[in-house]
Amino acid sequence: MCTAATYYSKDHYFGRNLDLEFSYNETVTIMPRNYKFPIRHQNDLDSHYALIGMAYVVDDYPLFYDAINEKGVGMAGLNFPDNADYKAMKDDKDNITPFELIPWILGQCASVKEARVLLDKINLINENFSAKLPLSPLHWMISDKTESIVVEQTIEGLRIYDNPVGVMTNNPTFDIQLFELNKYMSLSAEPSQNTFAKGLLLNQYSRGMGAIGLPGDLSSSSRFVKVAFTRINSISGESELESVSQFFHILGSVDQQRGCVHLGGDAYEITIYTSCCNLDKGIYYYNTYENHQITAVDMHKTNLDATELTTYSLRHGENIMYEN
Repeated sequence: MCTAATYYSKDHYFGRNLDLEFSYNETVTIMPRNYKFPIRHQNDLDSHYALIGMAYVVDDYPLFYDAINEKGVGMAGLNFPDNADYKAMKDDKDNITPFELIPWILGQCASVKEARVLLDKINLINENFSAKLPLSPLHWMISDKTESIVVEQTIEGLRIYDNPVGVMTNNPTFDIQLFELNKYMSLSAEPSQNTFAKGLLLNQYSRGMGAIGLPGDLSSSSRFVKVAFTRINSISGESELESVSQFFHILGSVDQQRGCVHLGGDAYEITIYTSCCNLDKGIYYYNTYENHQITAVDMHKTNLDATELTTYSLRHGENIMYEN
């Protein structure tokens, strides 16, 4: 499963945890403006906004997990099992496969407002990338510096939700996730107050008791509450280092450690990577399960008018600094 979030300081940040039991050898991938991106049932994107994101590249075709574009829009696809419902082709819609959606939106939209216009015409169709790579059940979070939305296509059709908490996980549907936050309205970062009974002496015996009841398990609904609380209450300085560090701490609050989510046999779900993107500067930061050192790729350090993909293999193996 996975978690996505936004964060604001001086700049705007967007990123996600990818929680899975194995890696596809994904790479940080830059799709420049003149890379010809093929679309199955619409006109190809011959020229488009440049993108940087995490992708599994198959025969020079980037299957993006998450990405941002040069205009400051970010998008991530997260697992949505038993809820995602892809449709048959419709003549009155733009028929887009789920694996095309991130480039289709980010390649053409300079804001979430523009993305809403494209989404109003979209029908997500049930068509596999290949026989070896069937579709994953997904929903998506899209953010810019002014707003964030969640896109879900279920059996009822395509739904677009405003995202006031700047967070998304997996199941249930986003409207239910938001409603469930009502259960936690009493939580606070401030010291707890005795509202249990008048005249009964109750003591605050530990710091952090204002948040007693905050979920700590690794289910998607609990992670939604935990990271929403953490994000909304997070404070950092405005420097890039402070902001990026704080973003990794926010998503680190719901990291998955090997051994805690057993999927059978030798399979365990872990946080394979965490990403943090500066949407204003076009920088993609990440770390991996095996390497907590943050690595950065600046899309503007490459030729964004090129025609070929640029890929960067992920760094693995802890980078431990020894004092002399």
